[in-house]
Amino acid sequence: MTRGQGPPERREVGAQLSRWLRPGMGVKRWLAVVFLGELLLALAGALVLRQVSRDATPGAPAAAILDRLTLQFLPFELRLAILLALGLIVFGYGSWRLLRVLVEPYQVREEPLVELLYQKRLRARGPRVVAIGGGTGLSVLLRGLKELTSNITAIVTVADDGGSSGVLRQELGVPPMGDIRNCMAALADAEPAMARLLQYRFPANGSAGGAAGAGAAEQQPPLAGQGFGGHAFGNLLITAMTAIEGDFEEGVRQSNRVLAVRGRVVPAAGEPVTLHAELGDGTVLVGQSVIARAQGIRRVWITPVDVRPSEDALAAIANADLVVIGPGSLYTSLMPSLLMTGLRQALEATPAQRIFVCNVATQVGETDGYRMSDHLAALRSHGLDGLIDAVLANNNMNALPPTNYPAAPVEVDLPVSSTAGPMIILRDVVDDELSHHHDSHKLAATLLALYDERVVARLPEVRSA
Repeated sequence: MTRGQGPPERREVGAQLSRWLRPGMGVKRWLAVVFLGELLLALAGALVLRQVSRDATPGAPAAAILDRLTLQFLPFELRLAILLALGLIVFGYGSWRLLRVLVEPYQVREEPLVELLYQKRLRARGPRVVAIGGGTGLSVLLRGLKELTSNITAIVTVADDGGSSGVLRQELGVPPMGDIRNCMAALADAEPAMARLLQYRFPANGSAGGAAGAGAAEQQPPLAGQGFGGHAFGNLLITAMTAIEGDFEEGVRQSNRVLAVRGRVVPAAGEPVTLHAELGDGTVLVGQSVIARAQGIRRVWITPVDVRPSEDALAAIANADLVVIGPGSLYTSLMPSLLMTGLRQALEATPAQRIFVCNVATQVGETDGYRMSDHLAALRSHGLDGLIDAVLANNNMNALPPTNYPAAPVEVDLPVSSTAGPMIILRDVVDDELSHHHDSHKLAATLLALYDERVVARLPEVRSA
């Protein structure tokens, strides 16, 4: 054994105890309160002993016993040192064993629970972030954000009309929940196990196995009236919760609780909306799934035009520290929510920083050939450019592109400036192995760093300019 080191078990006990006493755990203050209570009890005991010793007859058996109990046969300094040492050892060991007993029933991971609690308390102090969007882009952002803050609200579009969500919307009249399911999977504390469960699709047409993953909807499209075939388990869970609660918004709230997500996922509205688009040649398309494949989109709008945003969404925006719009499909994931009058007004009134995350790649169909300026021009043409204070775009063009995929990186064609229009901020936020996706950790860390640095200043004179 190396000199100065104790047995491994003793070292582990010390390490565990030191972790509990780290700053931010909130344990030391309550241990101090417990210690103060014990000290008061000890003082009360000392007063009793003092009174008894005064009343005891010198030389009597009772006095002799008291002398032995209070170590009167030792010098005062030695008595004090012995009692202090024993008190600290007993107090420390008893506190550690008490913590072990209290948390042992909740130990569900191999990682020490003290580490989980420490990280949870740190995340609880994180900024209140609202993320607006849908599709794959929003899920990527949420996976990174949940490691840095638990004060997350994802406001998800309810315009989807394809796949399992579209069938449930048609048959049961419920808002689409596919994007909501994806966001819950991204925020799940037990990801990726929870993600696999929520994304599991029941086999269609009598096939032997189910499918999991984002592409399962295209591989096994559900058919109306065909039972569970092709449906994602997460969609059915949210639908069942909605039926139990009698309200879609409450059904989503309860699903958040059941799945123990970090933060919460809320629908942009409590009822489904329908997306419409007019193309450059005057053709009008109806339905998110159709518009997503269209080229030359001139403008989009939603019906019903007076749809009211969910109360949870409005409250989250009002109390936010940071609002993130995107990433996601420009016309089919972002605009359906932004075009809601009530939600747009909430974004105009919020004191939070508002950052638009530009996509790192174009999308086949709706944004073919789009540069960053085209994304902003589309927002401006729909009266939405006043909702953003800054644009975060990728400046790392060395990431590996996917093979045989017709999309391309979004060209950054605007200068970095904060004097005219929204501030343009360039950072490396792309996945090094896939140039058509954001890196969840890079993106989340960059956004919170911008918030911490207060790079995006929202002054009254700037807002009114």
